Amino acid sequence: MSTLPPLPAAPEADAPDTALVRPQGRAAARLLPPARLTGPIPWVIAILIALVVITAAGGLALRNLALTARADLASAVSVQVIEPNPDLREARGAAAVKALTGIAGVKSVKRVPEAELVAMLEPWLGEAVTSSDVPIPALIDVELVRSASPADIARIEAALAAQVPGARVDAQGDFLRPVYDALAALQWLALGLIALVALATAAAVWLAARNAFAGARETVEIMHLLGASGPQISAVFLRDVLREAVFGAAAGAGLGVGAVWLLGQQFAALDSGMVGGGGLGLADWMVIAAIPLAGVVLALVTARITIALALRDML
Repeated sequence: MSTLPPLPAAPEADAPDTALVRPQGRAAARLLPPARLTGPIPWVIAILIALVVITAAGGLALRNLALTARADLASAVSVQVIEPNPDLREARGAAAVKALTGIAGVKSVKRVPEAELVAMLEPWLGEAVTSSDVPIPALIDVELVRSASPADIARIEAALAAQVPGARVDAQGDFLRPVYDALAALQWLALGLIALVALATAAAVWLAARNAFAGARETVEIMHLLGASGPQISAVFLRDVLREAVFGAAAGAGLGVGAVWLLGQQFAALDSGMVGGGGLGLADWMVIAAIPLAGVVLALVTARITIALALRDML
């Protein structure tokens, strides 16, 4: 009698399942190794942030200088009494001071001493300024209670015409109009440089993020098959971008502020009233402090867009 082979034993209900469990979601994303930015990118960010800080500080200082100069000279008027005869020039200068004092809207009248005029002109004219061959006009500084307008200039000229013929009246702000235009052009140049540096920073981060993604492309594909989503994979790259962008921005801000401080010390040593009007205030320093923060945000936004586009092309 033949015997049948024994039937296979049924699996026990409590036997453990030995099948592999694929990691899902964040667990899969954590398997992706850190994707650091390539090479010297953090130092490139530091250099670019330092350039932006220095440029912004220069632009703000120029703006403050222009505003201070306009405020100081807006109500200032100069009166010149041009007369070759010294005795007659002295008499007409005194008459001009008396006439100016009685004009409505005039806050103060001061005649500049001739010795002070000689000292100012001597570096350009040399010893000839002290001779009678170079007559020096009588100069009178007038300060109005408000900003000097063309109507105020015409009114002063009319008041001096009868008593001081040939007197010349000029608003001091008009002399510096070309300087104001040059300062405005420099401010626009500073804004242009800041925009160019911002573009260079974005380009550097874009290139670094693409290289980092390309180096981990195979791992990214595996992690996506294991269940990691696009935002989770992107967050791994952005974490490293944030760390290195913060490092670069902090280093660049330190370098930039140090350079601005050294330049400020050099200009302060000039002891010039006009240069002193270009100092930085609290609001200016707050703007400068926002530059490294803006650099970090720019790096994150650029890296996020770069990784998102790379993932869309791959998946």
